Amino acid sequence: MHHADSLNGMDQTDKLDRAAVREAAGWLVRLHEERQNAQTLAALARWRASSEEHERAWQRAQLVNDKFGLIPAQLGMPVLGHASSSSRRRAIKALVLLMTFVPASYVAYRHSAWREWTADYATRTGERRSLSLNDGTELELNTDTALDVKFDAVQRLIRLHRGEVLIDTGADPRRADESFRPFWVQTRQGRIRALGTRFVVRRDHDITRVQVYDGAVEVQPANAGARQVIQAGQQLSFSAEAVQLPRPVDPHGADWARGLLVAQQMPLGEFIYELARYRPGLLRCDPAIVDLRISGAFQLDNTDQVLAALPATLPVQVVYRTRFWVSLTAA
Repeated sequence: MHHADSLNGMDQTDKLDRAAVREAAGWLVRLHEERQNAQTLAALARWRASSEEHERAWQRAQLVNDKFGLIPAQLGMPVLGHASSSSRRRAIKALVLLMTFVPASYVAYRHSAWREWTADYATRTGERRSLSLNDGTELELNTDTALDVKFDAVQRLIRLHRGEVLIDTGADPRRADESFRPFWVQTRQGRIRALGTRFVVRRDHDITRVQVYDGAVEVQPANAGARQVIQAGQQLSFSAEAVQLPRPVDPHGADWARGLLVAQQMPLGEFIYELARYRPGLLRCDPAIVDLRISGAFQLDNTDQVLAALPATLPVQVVYRTRFWVSLTAA
C-alpha cells in the first residue's frame, strides 16, 4: 500500500520565517530533553498559539525530524543521562537546515523512505486493521501504522516502520525435525523478542514503547549490550542506546484495538494529543485548559462526536476553522 508523503508538498516557495524556524527547532530538542515536564509542554503550547508562523514552523520541525531522525536518541531519555550541548547544537543546526531546504534534501532521503511506503501492511490516519499470520499470531494495527512481516526457516520477524501494533503471538506449530523459530519485533531503536505473550509496541519519534499484558518480552537496544526482560503488567520505553526501568502497564493501553480511548483523570492536553492521532489535520488545545482532567471511554471511530461532547462536561468550546483545523479553547 502506498501513501502520499506530506514532504512531497513542500516546494521552494513554502518559506518560513528564519527566527520561527530556529525557535521551533530549539523547542523540539527541548521537548525531547524534558518529555514529561508539564511546564515545558505548557510553554510550548503558548509559543505555538502566539502566531500562525510559529505553528507552521512547529509542524515542519516535527515532520522533518520524524522523517530524518535528526534528534539524538539520548535527548529523549532524560532519565538515563543528559545530552551534551554539542549534540544539542548539532540537532538544532540540522533541523534548521532541513526545515529551510527540505525539497533538495528530500531527494536523498527518498530511497530510505521507500521501504516504509511499500510496507507489507499499513493503515491510514484513523484506520485500524486486524491480521492473522500463518503461525497463529494475531496482529492489530493502530492508526497510521506500517510494518513488514518476514517469516523464514529460522525466525519470525515483524519490522515496525511507524505507528503501533498489538501482538498476540501464536504457538508456531512445527514438525518434530524442525527447530523453534523465535518471534521478533524490530524498530529503528532495537529488537523485542516475544516469550509467548500479548504485548503492544509503539514507535514514538526516537523512542519505542512496549507494554506487556501476558507472558514476557526481552528488549535489546540497537546500540547497547544491555537487555531487559519485561513481565506481564509492565511497560517501558527504550532508545537505540538505553532502556528505561519498567513501570506498571496502563490497563487501558490496548483498548484502542476495541476502538476506545479510555481516560482516567487524564490531563486534557494529553487526551487531545492522543485523539489527534486518529484524525487528519491539526487539533490544538489552548494552554489555558491543558491541565483540566477528563475521564470516560470515547469512541475513536468518530472523533468529531468526541469533540462535540467535551463542552458538556468541561468548560471548553470547540472552534472549527476548517474541517482539518480545530482548536479547543476555554469557554
